Amino acid sequence: MEILLEQSDRLLQHIRLDFKRYLHNEINWKERLIGIKGARGVGKTTLLLQHLKQLALPAYKAAYFAMDDLYFSVHSLKETADTFYKQGGRLLVLDEVHKYPGWSGETKNLYDFYPDLQILFTGSSIIDISKEVGDLSRRALIYDLPGLSFREYLIMKGIANFQALTLKEILYQPESYGKLVDKKFHPLEYFSDYLKHGYYPFGVEHPASLYQRINQVVRTIVEIDMAEIPTFDIRNAKKMLQLVEVIAGQVPFKPNIKELGEKTQIHRNSINSYLHYLEQAKIIALLFPAGKSTATLQKPEKIYLQNTTLLYALARESANIGSVRETFFHSMVSPSHPLVAPKTGDFLIDNHYTLEIGGSAKKKMQIQLTDNGWIVKDGIETGSNEVIPLWVFGFLY
Repeated sequence: MEILLEQSDRLLQHIRLDFKRYLHNEINWKERLIGIKGARGVGKTTLLLQHLKQLALPAYKAAYFAMDDLYFSVHSLKETADTFYKQGGRLLVLDEVHKYPGWSGETKNLYDFYPDLQILFTGSSIIDISKEVGDLSRRALIYDLPGLSFREYLIMKGIANFQALTLKEILYQPESYGKLVDKKFHPLEYFSDYLKHGYYPFGVEHPASLYQRINQVVRTIVEIDMAEIPTFDIRNAKKMLQLVEVIAGQVPFKPNIKELGEKTQIHRNSINSYLHYLEQAKIIALLFPAGKSTATLQKPEKIYLQNTTLLYALARESANIGSVRETFFHSMVSPSHPLVAPKTGDFLIDNHYTLEIGGSAKKKMQIQLTDNGWIVKDGIETGSNEVIPLWVFGFLY
């Protein structure tokens, strides 16, 4: 126990508080059981460590435990938490809970039997809380943390610090983002670098090794994290990696299930399930037709890689600009608004707003007969009532 507390203290000494993710201000920190889910590398651990450091409590009262620590190979979470509690502990931060077998059942017991013990935990995006043993979904307040938005990237780089915009401000009030552009700030000066390097916080800090680290992250997700999915046979990890490679070379595209099966040697009846696993892991994003079910076995209308930095890391030469634009739009809007594929246009937001994505010369022909339709253009700084700059959607969070 003392070793765990020492490690917690040591970690906090190196945590900086000068930049916090947007989610930090949205979490109800008074809740007794809080979970942060998200893909590897988006900053879940840092978020909770920053909260812990701000409290400025001694480790015996508030501590961080990494659940993949060798300590937990011979000690249970329940007995460790009991000792911590009896010594005065009242706040536990549990990192990567999915690495600890039976975490949900033991966490439920801690919640039920230690009513003044607060537990904060991080977990893989793959975890389905409602299907875990003990079902924590009725007890835990769960938040999803995406990667950096364009707005957060600008803050983290020390370039500019602006407030987030709402979707309605972007759609109906072009002056809300027009006033951001001035002699000191031109968003397009930084937008390209964000697309290539800006989604993951570790990419902003260590750009030279970014793509190598992303490839390692993808392999770790497929070969290790997916073992947590009860219905996924980890022996098929190699086929899953082949599927990722095939998708990276073609996104966005309308999937041909037979062709994907032939290229990856995955049975066509399993392809949709595998795509669903990759979406859970935040490696790809699936766009379904408007009005259709989004069930696991439903064929998606389009497949994207989850974000543009991932796209550049995996596709490189085949990362065409059209793919990059649509991937950026999807990754920025989908965390807060549902997206589907309309009959005309590229995206339908909230089943109400139709948007067509393109370059600066894009015309409104595809959606000219559509109510509530906008053209989203890359390569422009400001817009109008019918035309919106692409970069602005990076200010939604």
